[in-house]
Amino acid sequence: MGARCSKFSICWFQSHLKATVLESSDLDNGGKGEKQTWPSFTEFSLEQMKAATNGFSSDNIVSEHGEKAPNVVYKGKLLKNDHWVAVKRFNKFAWPDPRQFLEEARAVGSLRSERLANLIGCCCEGEERLLVAEFMPHETLAKHLFHWENQPMKWAMRLRVALYLAQALEYCSSKGRALYHDLNAYRILFDNDGNPRLSCFGLMKNSRDGKSYSTNLAFTPPEYLRTGRVTAESVVYSFGTLLLDLMSGKHIPPSHALDLIRGKNFLMLMDSALEGHFSNDDGEELVRLASRCLQYEARERPNAKSLVVSLMSLQKEAEVPSYVLMGIPQGTTSPKQPLSLTPFGEACLRFDLTAIHEILEKVGYKDDEGIANEVRYFIFDVLFAQIVKHVVLQMQDTLNSKKHGDSAFRAKDFTSSIHHYTQFIDGGTMVSPTVYARRCLSYLMNDKPQEALGDAVQAQAVSPEWPTAFYLQAACLFSLGMESDAQENLKDGTNLEAKKSKN
Repeated sequence: MGARCSKFSICWFQSHLKATVLESSDLDNGGKGEKQTWPSFTEFSLEQMKAATNGFSSDNIVSEHGEKAPNVVYKGKLLKNDHWVAVKRFNKFAWPDPRQFLEEARAVGSLRSERLANLIGCCCEGEERLLVAEFMPHETLAKHLFHWENQPMKWAMRLRVALYLAQALEYCSSKGRALYHDLNAYRILFDNDGNPRLSCFGLMKNSRDGKSYSTNLAFTPPEYLRTGRVTAESVVYSFGTLLLDLMSGKHIPPSHALDLIRGKNFLMLMDSALEGHFSNDDGEELVRLASRCLQYEARERPNAKSLVVSLMSLQKEAEVPSYVLMGIPQGTTSPKQPLSLTPFGEACLRFDLTAIHEILEKVGYKDDEGIANEVRYFIFDVLFAQIVKHVVLQMQDTLNSKKHGDSAFRAKDFTSSIHHYTQFIDGGTMVSPTVYARRCLSYLMNDKPQEALGDAVQAQAVSPEWPTAFYLQAACLFSLGMESDAQENLKDGTNLEAKKSKN
């Protein structure tokens, strides 16, 4: 268990971050005593944006917001200076008033901080509404916290993420932009040096197309549920949920976390991967800070400035660069190559249910042989139990349900296919991942994405290495507006398919 931050570490942070902590001035120079050179805000032409994104090629998509609110983010390269950028392309109905869009973009584009993924330009031409921001090559906090591959995020880095995010919010607040929509782990990105930055897109007042504050009501500030309005205190509440994410390595609903905190079971909140890497004092301090941010009454929550001060004293390994703590190479400026999706993956990305149906119908049952073998072995076993007739009849009924479900599925009678597949599943004598897959699509066709997601997860539980289960989860998540989670499932499905093709 480590001790509190050393005097050396505190002095280092005070000298490097004096502008933020001691003077509450802007982070234009990052507290380093000299002005950072930032690109000035530019209004790009549509032709420039097409050239940067290869004609808005699907290969350049780095995130997508689903069919109902298709605000897509592309990676692009500005031909003028070879800089990589992130280009957010809004639904044409998102900003009907071009003047309002330009005013908002220019206001957010006037901000310049090393704690933000800065907005460096926009395009407002015809019905096109595009935002252009600095490209962050090392993905999101959600990726490194929830879906890590090589190593869990270190305690020192989690504390640094919390501090840098608090500094970003303090800077925005000092510039009159205290409101941030849907602050979450997907909004925090990592730059060339592995430093966390807050996406500027959430600062746009109308960037959510009338959607609710959060995609999940369990994480929505209570005052927003009452009034429908976002306040600076609402942002602090969301900051509190992010502190829970950082401590637990999971996305825990605040109500559950607060129950544990009140019961003095805060250690149950902590990520098991952190065991032995933090002191109880530091853990308790972070828990106290999170519980203050999550107060039901907005006026009882701390402001951004006090968050910065509280987090300063908790910093560890302050002299170690972020890319070292993150275990990533320094100075990577080129983004990863886009996924090369299979037709099934492409159909799920587009949420093309007709194409998904055609593929599932052609692929047929991956587990037909497994079911046949299961029937044979089961019958062999029950012969010895002298209950052959009853069991065979029961299994025949179950197989008939599958047969009727298949017929309805092929005929695109998805309501009937749900009914018959449910009979097969409830029979309980056999388990088929493909039945779950086909009922999943049937639910999607009936506009029941939550039920569909449950079936896709069940298909994965039955057959953990089956790419189809991951692809279908992606389609369900896109339908639910959870585009970042959907992208992760697309990657998992693609990687599994590539692995199987090599074998």
